[in-house]
Amino acid sequence: MRLVVLGLSLSSSWGNGHATTFRALLKAFAARGHDILFLERDVPWYASQRDCTDPDYCELVFYADLDELRSRWGKAIAEADAVIVGSYVPQGVEVGRLVQELARGVTAFYDIDTPVTLAKLERGDFEYLSPAVIPGYDLYLSFTGGPTLDHLERQYGSPAARALFCSVDEDAYRPLEVASRWDLSYLGTYSPDRQPTLERLLLEPARRMPDRRFVVAGPQYPADIDWPANVERIEHCPPADHAAFYSASRFTLNVTRGDMIARGWSPSVRLFEAAACATPIISDIWEGLDQLFVPQSEIILADGTEAVVAALSGEDAGAMGRAAQARVLAQHTARHRAAELEAYLEHAATAAAREPQVA
Repeated sequence: MRLVVLGLSLSSSWGNGHATTFRALLKAFAARGHDILFLERDVPWYASQRDCTDPDYCELVFYADLDELRSRWGKAIAEADAVIVGSYVPQGVEVGRLVQELARGVTAFYDIDTPVTLAKLERGDFEYLSPAVIPGYDLYLSFTGGPTLDHLERQYGSPAARALFCSVDEDAYRPLEVASRWDLSYLGTYSPDRQPTLERLLLEPARRMPDRRFVVAGPQYPADIDWPANVERIEHCPPADHAAFYSASRFTLNVTRGDMIARGWSPSVRLFEAAACATPIISDIWEGLDQLFVPQSEIILADGTEAVVAALSGEDAGAMGRAAQARVLAQHTARHRAAELEAYLEHAATAAAREPQVA
């Protein structure tokens, strides 16, 4: 099929998890024989931080504004078998209306931030999605599963809300033979609602274990954070270095945003990427996580500082890392997600063809 995707960014992974999610998914989708056009709004922040400009699995094009999107790419949107609009796309409500006006194929919203999106909608913040445009999408593809899917259909009128979790490119994320550098690592952009958890589960353990090595990699952390001396800071770790980063970590930490903890069933892409590298994971706790990984045999669930200190003081957890890797390779690779996406789009197209046509 011919697929058009309008996403936040494919070209730059700086400060967002969308790029790696789209790269893995679309690479695997193209491998199934499909043709993909990715339309990205040309914004200065990502333009100055691009680490992928010529992907071999899709055509990547930048547009300046809505007028150019309509005039230059309206025909491609109209003729596509399916069009997907992602969360956090600039002027996302207007983009969604344009897509719904022009597209003759299946239309879908891919929400890589579902709990954040719902919290914004409840506040009346329609930055990139509004209640009015949700029913116009044939599919609502959600980063979050569980009860949230029913909520999207009942409360917001989505014709079909389906879970499409993030995934991992197993070719890019795998164990590497590198020297161990850190006892506990964390990879993630600064977020105010994640910082208290990072404080409890990494910074305080670092203070209590001055002989151990820790690292926090990611941009936008405020200058006034009091980093313990044994916590290394890396401003940006590009995707090409992620596998080496995780492989150099005895354990890695998964920290979840508050809105996602409240909704549950919202695995971060970093969770699958770290597991694919067979790195043992220590995670905060939220509903649905135990359905993705078996606690204590595939992942360590930590409710506070003591649990992290105990894990770091314990025996080698290599077997746990390998068990998590096996789980991800069996259920959560980009190949699995691409097959799910294909099935969702084909089912939506079939359902649309069965609807009676209004004379």
